Amino acid sequence: MSNDHETGPKVHYICQTYVEKPAGRDGRVSLSIDKQIKYSTADEAELRAEREDRSDSCVGVDAYWVTEDPDSGEVSEPTFIVRLGTVPEVDPS
Repeated sequence: MSNDHETGPKVHYICQTYVEKPAGRDGRVSLSIDKQIKYSTADEAELRAEREDRSDSCVGVDAYWVTEDPDSGEVSEPTFIVRLGTVPEVDPS
């Protein structure tokens, strides 16, 4: 994600869609990431998430941003812009 010529943190805006995976032995359906699309702004990611949510191709969608430290390559936990439909639970810790 990083570029050697950058300094300071870099923000990545992502739209991520989910599809249902077939039930396993326990009979429970789970979610799987389908698409991850990177955008230049939070508004672009949110608008794409809203469009994806209206389509029949996914069951849920997140738009979020993460911050990357280009020196270490570490990436922050996601900060959600919008969560629509059926999405994975987030650990509140």
